Amino acid sequence: MTRGYNVNANGIRHHLLHFPGNGPAMLLVPGITSPAITWGFVAERLSDAFDVHVLDVRGRGLSEAGDLHYSLDAMAADVVSLAAATGLNKPVILGHSMGARTAIRAARLAPDVFSGLILVDPPVSGPGRRAYPSAWNWYEDSILMAQKGCSGEDMRRFCPSWTDEQNALRAEWLHTCQLDAIRTAFDGFHTDDIHADLPHIALPIRLVVAGGAAVIGQEDIEEIKTLAPAVEVRIVEKAGHMIPWDDMDGFLAATLDFLPALPAN
Repeated sequence: MTRGYNVNANGIRHHLLHFPGNGPAMLLVPGITSPAITWGFVAERLSDAFDVHVLDVRGRGLSEAGDLHYSLDAMAADVVSLAAATGLNKPVILGHSMGARTAIRAARLAPDVFSGLILVDPPVSGPGRRAYPSAWNWYEDSILMAQKGCSGEDMRRFCPSWTDEQNALRAEWLHTCQLDAIRTAFDGFHTDDIHADLPHIALPIRLVVAGGAAVIGQEDIEEIKTLAPAVEVRIVEKAGHMIPWDDMDGFLAATLDFLPALPAN
């Protein structure tokens, strides 16, 4: 049975949802405007192979918000601290989009804390690189609408391919995404250099690419392979950036067979 719980780590209160499974521990770090509950339908399926804990990233969902730091480094420090505070033993980190960038930075900060990384369509923007393909006003307009109160049908103009249930859930929870936290993360897509972190990570890495999105191209895949030669790549060919929303079976095929590092004897 799914349960929510709170834990103090890195000096703030974090809320997580636990989807029990018999496999290795997994800490799932969602993207920029995805409270943990919106990943529930995905976590339920991932629990076939992992014991899944889904994080409300600071400034989102039921985790602490307000006058906090919302930088990539702050979010990465949260993930490192949470591994100990939750009692998880070398969890696999599955990060989507912003969450994947957070996982990369966390693994560089504390490589011994984790057993592997599943990086789901991380933005490859950064200093001197092409911009992230989504515009800021898409985030701002939808959050401001949610703050006033909106329906799933209202949300459909921002997420036209989503189901009625998915849009209704986003309409219910998007107002919990603190606007300045989202702005800081969005700006960080263009100022934080995650490529410089990759050569320092020796953990098993699975890169899951949305083949139907413009976030990661073939040239980006080749660069990442150069920086992290052990990386495995799976492409979900027709899926957009929110991969499991578009192709759940493709997403599961790209993730459920991931093998983390074995614990030392």
